[in-house]
Amino acid sequence: MNRMSSGARGFTLIELMVVVVIIGILAAIGYPAYQNHIIKSKRADAHDSLLRIQVEQEKWRANNPAYTANLTEAPSADPAGLGLSATSADGNYTLSITGHGGSGDPDGTGYRAAATPVAGTTQANDSDCPEIWMDVRGGAADRGPDGCW
Repeated sequence: MNRMSSGARGFTLIELMVVVVIIGILAAIGYPAYQNHIIKSKRADAHDSLLRIQVEQEKWRANNPAYTANLTEAPSADPAGLGLSATSADGNYTLSITGHGGSGDPDGTGYRAAATPVAGTTQANDSDCPEIWMDVRGGAADRGPDGCW
């Protein structure tokens, strides 16, 4: 004779549904925070690339009358350049070099290096930092936008 004892153990359907709802609420709160953390951590890819451009530009400027806007051509090529990739190391950003403030060509006193998120990557969702830049003038670097470095 199989009889259920009054002290049967297990979960009721209501208890199971409460647990599922709690897990759903935690996931709804946690996932966006996780995505935001990932976006912020991947900004380091832009920072590394911009600092690499700065180092290579200073090497270039030591031997030339002005900074260069040419990222990709090797220093020995014609036209010569920095010999760097036009994308960041992890492929999250497209890199560019322009004149001060983002217009014109670099000159003998400075340039602007910028990193723009590549479409289709996690960084394309970085609404706080649609472009991370470094403006170098007279040997000093101004970085922006605020909160992106």
